[in-house]
Amino acid sequence: MKSVSISGSLRENVGKRDAKEQRKNGLVPCVLYGGEKQYQFVVDKKQFAGLIYTPEVRYAVISIDGKEIPAILQDSQYHPITDELLHVDFLEVVDGKPITIGLPIKVMGTSPGVLRGGKLVKKVRKLKVRGMLKDVPEFIPVDISGLDIDTSVKVNELKIDNITFVENPNAVVAAVLSTRNVEEAPAEEA
Repeated sequence: MKSVSISGSLRENVGKRDAKEQRKNGLVPCVLYGGEKQYQFVVDKKQFAGLIYTPEVRYAVISIDGKEIPAILQDSQYHPITDELLHVDFLEVVDGKPITIGLPIKVMGTSPGVLRGGKLVKKVRKLKVRGMLKDVPEFIPVDISGLDIDTSVKVNELKIDNITFVENPNAVVAAVLSTRNVEEAPAEEA
């Protein structure tokens, strides 16, 4: 998985008034937790372009007080009207401790059902997985080359080394549905 470097500075004052002042200056209040110490810091909002405003999943390497700390994005809050980024929570990645993260699915292959006129439907965009950061891929490949009309791929059919899916094993990930213009399979002669 790719990383994004983010540099922040520790907040001297913590509270609503200080957070409002920081946002006026183009900074986003952040918190980093999950490790030995909790950090309250601010980051220039332009630095979030490669972490939040992208379809790819990445982890952050946060530089605070001369330390570089690997972390994953846990939560982000937005203004209800202006959609401006208000606050970001990070979870520190601790060596030897697995993380839980949502990964996008990527459809691979060509389905015979789609070639005959069926419609491919992706039921989910992301799936939650659990594993060590070094083992977490950038996306989850979903092979549809064996899907015919009215068949599907479920979570329990997906396999990635050293990764556990934290989803319902019977949940449908992708399916090929029947449409009006489906060609009938040629009947076999006896």
